[in-house]
Amino acid sequence: MNPADPIAPEPITWSDPARAAAFEAWLAEQAPAHALVPASLRLASADASFRRYLRLDRLQGGSCIVMDAPPEREDCRPFVQVAALLRQAGVRVPEVLAWQPEQGFMLLSDLGAQTLLEVLDPAQPDAALPYFKDALAALLAWQQASQPGLLPAYDAALLRRELQLFPDWYLGRHKAFELSAAQQASLQHSFDLIVQRNLAAPLGFVHRDFMPRNLMLPHGGFEPSQAQRRLGVLDFQDAVYGPLTYDIASLMRDAFLSWDEEVVLDVTVRYWEQARRAGLLDFDGWSSDFGAFYRAVDWMALQRHLKVAGIFARLTLRDGKAKYLADAPRFIHYIRSTALRYRELTPLLRLIDEVEGWQGASGFAYGRV
Repeated sequence: MNPADPIAPEPITWSDPARAAAFEAWLAEQAPAHALVPASLRLASADASFRRYLRLDRLQGGSCIVMDAPPEREDCRPFVQVAALLRQAGVRVPEVLAWQPEQGFMLLSDLGAQTLLEVLDPAQPDAALPYFKDALAALLAWQQASQPGLLPAYDAALLRRELQLFPDWYLGRHKAFELSAAQQASLQHSFDLIVQRNLAAPLGFVHRDFMPRNLMLPHGGFEPSQAQRRLGVLDFQDAVYGPLTYDIASLMRDAFLSWDEEVVLDVTVRYWEQARRAGLLDFDGWSSDFGAFYRAVDWMALQRHLKVAGIFARLTLRDGKAKYLADAPRFIHYIRSTALRYRELTPLLRLIDEVEGWQGASGFAYGRV
């Protein structure tokens, strides 16, 4: 074989022959209409859900993405709805080119193959800043388009269901740690505080997983001189209407890499300055007191950290995706760092130290794991 010849993509496997046949029939219908090359079909990515994404070339150049989302496992309607809201806000998201709701097949425009996560290096924060500025532009455009009643509410019930993933999956299933009655009561008291603090925040559209892994660099790379909102946004189907602090917390307390505190502060201040000018933070002194706003972000981030630690344990223990649990220690450090900041969270700090075998631990280290 000539070394210059293209390597044929690995065949896509299907666990259900009937679904494979349905997909082949659907793709055969779409290929002429969108100038697709079916033989080029290959895996693009798989996420923490039951969805997977396939890529295939177009005859005139470029590529498209196919979302494979079994309808008994995944509902594609929120994806379509939220994509429309994001696009109306001026955020770059995939265009839905074709959709077969009964089978859960969707053809999308391709935002590119490189995530922001792949180009960030916590040891080079100056190089990361242009990307973060662009991410903030997209986030603020999304938040300024907020309207109540369009998305599910990020209410007390949902916040509590998410928090419960921590004792159920991280403590109970992963650590095999049995809470005493006193510890259960103490943990629920901490959860009450977290829910109360977060529901006090002003509300708006929440992406709910706004982090570098879900932000895509454009085809051809990223030039700081280009117009704003070059980064594409993915994985938005779980969007809700809830605390505006959530997405900036997700961006800077990332699931897969950690930043020094000065970097987190720098980017969060930049968000705060722009958000208050946009009128998003006219609440409880937030527009004039960055400290008050930052404390609220801390409490929102804490809810996310507890939830994600539970989700990562569940993904490994229930769904067989072991790579996620490898990042759980990052979240335990995030949780502990936040609990060290606030006297009300001392019981949570003590529980974490006991679970992790750090009963004598002391000191403070933000971000770095």
